[in-house]
Amino acid sequence: MTVGSKQRCSWAESDALLRAYHDQEWGVPEFDSRALWGCLMLEGFQAGLAWIIVLRKREAFRKGFRGFDPRRVARMGEKDIERLLLDPEIIRSRAKIEATIGGARAYLEMEKHGLNFSDWVWEMAGGQPIQNEIRHGEPVPSSSPLAETISKELKRKGFKFVGPVIVYAWMQAAGIVNDHSAVCFRRGFCAKAKRRV
Repeated sequence: MTVGSKQRCSWAESDALLRAYHDQEWGVPEFDSRALWGCLMLEGFQAGLAWIIVLRKREAFRKGFRGFDPRRVARMGEKDIERLLLDPEIIRSRAKIEATIGGARAYLEMEKHGLNFSDWVWEMAGGQPIQNEIRHGEPVPSSSPLAETISKELKRKGFKFVGPVIVYAWMQAAGIVNDHSAVCFRRGFCAKAKRRV
């Protein structure tokens, strides 16, 4: 379907916020470690829910989790958890809140051992975005063997809410895979984005 003069992936056609997210962010390769980590933490809140719910609450999540700065999030304790559980602007799941704090600590532990989060992830992906061939209207994949591998490695490092489906959604959002449909106006732009040198 064409909205205005632009043809988009079918999943983004039903909502203005989804369209803006699709047109400006989804599938653009992200190489900043902190941004990749923050994106993964947000995807964890999606578990069992529709992405649009998380997207509508994204700014509140950023505020509640101190700009998704892993160092600041790692220092959060029970008082912060209680504060977040009372915040109606976010998804109030103790398990997901605790997983985000734990994810910050796991991120810092990786860093402590000389692992740059971005380099680690992109190395597993082969160093550049994976170009999938999605026909317009075809269902977009929900996982992949690589997502399963990354999921297992993240769990081994102490991350939670990082099953293969969540990891694959994160890979799509962060441009690790390009799942824009063949006719989508954003496909070419994302395909041309290369790994930083």
